[in-house]
Parts: sequence; structure tokens; C-alpha cells
Amino acid sequence: MADSQAFCVAEERSGHCAVVDGHFLYVWGGYVSIEDNEVYLPNDEIWTYDIDSGLWKMHPMEGELPTSMSGSCGACIDGRLYVFGGYDDKGYSNRLYVVNLRTRDGTYIWEKITKFDGQPPTPRDKLSCWVYKDRLIYFGGYGYRRHNELQDCFDVHDASWEGQIFWGWHNDVHVFDTKTRTWSQPEIKGGVPPQPRAAHSCAVLGNKGYIFGGRVLQTRMNDLHYLNLDTWTWSGRISVHGESPKHRSWHTLTAIAEDKLFLFGGLSADNIPLSDGWIHNIVTNCWKQLRHLPYTRPRLWHTACLGKENEIMVFGGSKDNLLFLDTGHCNDLLIFQTQPYSLLRSCLDCIGKNAIVLKSQISLLPPKLLQQVLKKITFWTAANYRKEQRVLKEETENKDQWISSH
Repeated sequence: MADSQAFCVAEERSGHCAVVDGHFLYVWGGYVSIEDNEVYLPNDEIWTYDIDSGLWKMHPMEGELPTSMSGSCGACIDGRLYVFGGYDDKGYSNRLYVVNLRTRDGTYIWEKITKFDGQPPTPRDKLSCWVYKDRLIYFGGYGYRRHNELQDCFDVHDASWEGQIFWGWHNDVHVFDTKTRTWSQPEIKGGVPPQPRAAHSCAVLGNKGYIFGGRVLQTRMNDLHYLNLDTWTWSGRISVHGESPKHRSWHTLTAIAEDKLFLFGGLSADNIPLSDGWIHNIVTNCWKQLRHLPYTRPRLWHTACLGKENEIMVFGGSKDNLLFLDTGHCNDLLIFQTQPYSLLRSCLDCIGKNAIVLKSQISLLPPKLLQQVLKKITFWTAANYRKEQRVLKEETENKDQWISSH
């Protein structure tokens, strides 16, 4: 019988941060709904997912801990996870934290970056970040400004006249240089900037930072733009050929090759959770919808990270419309293959899936290859166990729904 403890999974969550470094996926933060209450996940733990063995593990964290938040922006440079902004019980944040993921002794220690030059962005959440030349380049988000901070880059949503505080959406660009620890706001040299927005998505291809969709006021968008990260010029809205994805927010955009972007999920303009996937080719300037995705498993406010063989790893998020039914938070890992796996990977998967049949031959493998095979056996054992548990859970939920309706 499979060990349920060994095959544990990070808790359900939405609005979290996730990055890949080396052979591991790292997950921190976010929130979940418990009895109609929003509960933030612990700030003193980080979960790792071993991409080779498929095993999850929780690690305690120390140091100058960030508050427990959702909607923060996480990005990784040289094995260091940077987390900026977010929303907690006290409101919006513009604090920046960093933790070394390549720790030798397994200790993860947060540092709050307080000594820096320049001016950070105003407090906000649901923003995006491009990583380029050791710099974190932030765009957009929803937050607040004081009356003396109002600029054209801000679309006002609400205001507290007593405190002279205004809430709304941004389309400004801010840069944090991780080498010099300096904040700056580049002068945009040309082009038409995108509308202010939040809950959009972004990705980097070459020296271009792409953004897609997002929300401002009651409008969700499906426009594609890029910012040249060397010349600081905007492309303006890119006119694509053929069919385009629906308007959406809370989706993800991931670079999967030198000329391709992968779009997945989100919440549509008519408040429907989405499970569609699209690939945009920047050479042909066309979107192509993928036909082999699990359409019964929509996701929004999830994370999507690129694996070692160009597979997309989607973790967490919600299967429900968070604005009206905030109960469907997820913790299963969806893996989308965007290109054929290597011959070695395909062989390892085949052995892992048929370990019982090949049991007598496996021990004859060379030591290095044997270690890889044993990890794949663990991977598929864990995957099958979790699938069985998910089916049992769905059957129980369906039975409870049937009983409550009769």
C-alpha cells in the first residue's frame, strides 16, 4: 500500500508564487478559503517538488519573514527567489524579500531588502515581472496611491477622500537591479503603452517582455503587447493573424522556446473559469489552440513554470470563479508536454510505468542509470497514487452532492 505521507502534496492554494530552479519546483504563499474565510498559507514554509521523482517536501523558513500574502510577484535569478508586493490582512505591500534556494544545509533564510537606492513602486498586488540581465522588471498591478502620487499611469477605481488615498490599476514600469540593489523607473522612449491592468500575465523572449490580457475596471482583455527591454519602447497592441484567445484575467503566459509563448486558463469576460491552452508564434504572429488539454480541469490564479524538457507545470489555482464561489482551490500539478520528450526521458517513463513487469531486469542496469530509473519508478508510483486519491475524492463529492439534492 502506498505511503500517503511520502506522497503528500503542497496544500491547495491560489495567488501563490512558484519558480523552477534546477531539478525543483518551489512554491510559497497564497491563500485558501476555509468556511468562507480567506486564510493565508504559512509564511514560514516553502514546498519543493522534485521534478524527477515527483515527490513533494515541506521545508521550514527562517529570517526576516514576509507576511503571509496572496498576489505577490515571485521571480528567480541565479537560485534566489525574489518576492515583491502582494496583499495581506493589513492591505497592499511594496516590500521586497529574497531567499537563497540553493542552500547547502537545507535551511531557507528570508532577507527583507531594506538597504537600496531609488524609489520602489507604490504598494500593489497582481502585478507581473520580467527577468532580464539580472534585473527584475515589474509592470502594472492593482493597489493604491496618495493624492500627490497620482499620474497618468494610474486608472482610479475608488477613493478615500478623508485619507486622500486612491485605489486602482497601474501600467507603470519599475526596475530592480539585483546586483546594485537599486530601484529605477526607466523613461519610456516610444510606442503606445498598454492600458493599466492587473491579473495579467507576462513572459520574456529575447529582449522583449510580453504581456497578455488582464483586467481594468469591469473589462477583461485579450491584447498582446511587448516592451523592448533594451530601448524601452512599447510595441503597441500587436495585430495577430487568425483566431485569438478569449478575453481573460488570472491566466498564465510562459515562454517555451525562442519564438513561442504558452497561454493557459484564467477567468473569461463572462466569468467562466477557463481550461484552454494556446501557443503564440512570434514569427508567424499567430495563435494556435491546443486540442489535447484536460478541459474538465480549469484553472485561474494558478502558476505555470517551464520544466527541464519544455513541459509546462501548472500548480494550484482555483477551478471556480473566485469572485462569486471561492471554494475550488486546487493542489494537483498539471503537466503539459509542448514538444516530444528526449529518447532517454521516454525510456525512463516506460520503465517507470512497467516496473513490476521489468523487476528482474532493473537491478542489472548501470549504477547511474539505475538511480534515474528508481526516481522514475517513484514518480509513476506517486502519480498513480494521487490519481486514485483524486478519483475517490471526486466520487465522494459527487455522492454528497447527490444526497444533498434528494
